[in-house]
Amino acid sequence: MANRPVIVVEDDPFTRLIPIVLDPTSSEERRAAFADFMAHDEPDFDGWIARVRAGAGSLFPADVRLVASESEMRANLADAVVLVTESLWVGPDDLAAAPRLKAVQKFGLGLRNIDAAAVKAKGVKLLTIRRRANIACAEHAFALMLMLARKLDLMNGMVSKQRFEAAGFPVRPYDRRHVPGGNYGRVPGTRSLHGATIGIIGLGEIGREIALRASAFGMRVLYHQRTRSPESEERELNASYAPMATLLAESDWIMPQVPTTPATRDLIGQAELSQIKPSACIVSVSNALVINKDAVTEALHSGRLAGFALDTMYQEPMPDGDPLLHLDNVVLTPRMAGSPRFNGLDDFEELITTLAREVRS
Repeated sequence: MANRPVIVVEDDPFTRLIPIVLDPTSSEERRAAFADFMAHDEPDFDGWIARVRAGAGSLFPADVRLVASESEMRANLADAVVLVTESLWVGPDDLAAAPRLKAVQKFGLGLRNIDAAAVKAKGVKLLTIRRRANIACAEHAFALMLMLARKLDLMNGMVSKQRFEAAGFPVRPYDRRHVPGGNYGRVPGTRSLHGATIGIIGLGEIGREIALRASAFGMRVLYHQRTRSPESEERELNASYAPMATLLAESDWIMPQVPTTPATRDLIGQAELSQIKPSACIVSVSNALVINKDAVTEALHSGRLAGFALDTMYQEPMPDGDPLLHLDNVVLTPRMAGSPRFNGLDDFEELITTLAREVRS
């Protein structure tokens, strides 16, 4: 066991799967917690572990070290053959501290936190993965948008005269001798995404996936973040950089997609909501705390904000008396964006088997 390969992994709730698969000394309590977490989509979690181990080659068994900071990462690199990072910076000094390193694996696609030229110069393989869970989050964001745009939560099952009338929409058939028959419930306020402007705050892994889909819908894509993306990335995503005030003023759909930090908490508050169009909607598959709850609730009541959709609540589970539950221009889902669990499981199966192949070659 003393000759196990050393793998240094940035600690994240999902990257904790790596030691469960590859390190036989990993916590049994954590394995059981993940088995419970996966059970509704993957009831045979131990079978999944066995399958991934079978494809892990020389990486199983391994000494997997979870690290939470750049200093802790560097302190563990001396014997590392693989480094897996999501947001920790990897530069020349880190690489110099890792004489045995064969591969740097980015847990995602963007390389903003990795000096790719230094990795190449070191002769170390640089690997990325397009995370299925991030794709699922972008899909869910559009599901929320479409629910608000097409009033799908209200329209679900609304196909009988009795249901329309109970909802306050008297059914009066159109004169079909002269006109089409669409929307025979005469429900006002639906809209299209095509031609609308979406403002994405934070063009990270999920923000990129949202931008790609927005372009496919024929939307105008604006984005804002602290550092402007390279022009090549803007062209790829058909996205235009905008100052925050411009994004807020011009967007029909506003999507904050930033990590939750002290700097981003209440990123959208009363001042920001005062700058938006009255017809604008906010949709978030990010942490709710980046949007001030009191401010958004007041904006919904006053009509300053046309709609609000959220996948991660301010409190989970949400109290049944929460005012957001009783507004008809609000869509709330119980942290479903990254589901099903197979997205994450497949991500790590690909990551581990690809690393095994690259480290062996």
